[in-house]
Amino acid sequence: MPIYNKLVRDLIPQVIEAGGKTCNVRILEQSEHLEEIKVKMQEEALEFLEAASPKEAIEELADILELVHTAIQMYDVSYEQLEQIRTQKKRQHGGFSKGIYLVEVKE
Repeated sequence: MPIYNKLVRDLIPQVIEAGGKTCNVRILEQSEHLEEIKVKMQEEALEFLEAASPKEAIEELADILELVHTAIQMYDVSYEQLEQIRTQKKRQHGGFSKGIYLVEVKE
């Protein structure tokens, strides 16, 4: 029996059971949950990095966005508040759309 020890989407246990298998799960404490969201975010970012097609990349971005929604909920921040912070940072420092790659800074 494979051991996963990782955060999964809420309906995965039902999907596993619908496939005729059983699984063992536990509900994480809030501090553990937040740490596992961070771990899962890294996992999904690596999968985005390794995506072989635009479709796969978009699927991974959707997973990352779901994790963002869960994390901000845990921090008691609305998506609108997060968007305001994003917009403010973009006004102050710009976005990432131009593809600017900083090579070095000389004194």
